[in-house]
Amino acid sequence: MDHRVVLLTRAGCSICERAARTLAELADELNFTWAATDVDVAAAAGEPQLRAEFGDRVPVVLLDGVEHSYWEVDEQRLRADIAGA
Repeated sequence: MDHRVVLLTRAGCSICERAARTLAELADELNFTWAATDVDVAAAAGEPQLRAEFGDRVPVVLLDGVEHSYWEVDEQRLRADIAGA
């Protein structure tokens, strides 16, 4: 199964940048696709629900549309979930 990972971020968030680097490395290794979405940009574009739900916990990792972890990438759990363990 192809998994889709979305990292919810905001500008100026250093832990978001660290989470993005981790996901980029894991994506290459584990063969999944990922994208980053800035919750503030999404809110300004008419999608305020992301910021309302997740804005106080960024970075947030969504795996296949479901919240997987926040404030950091739970690498061990992500590896297991991607592998289907």
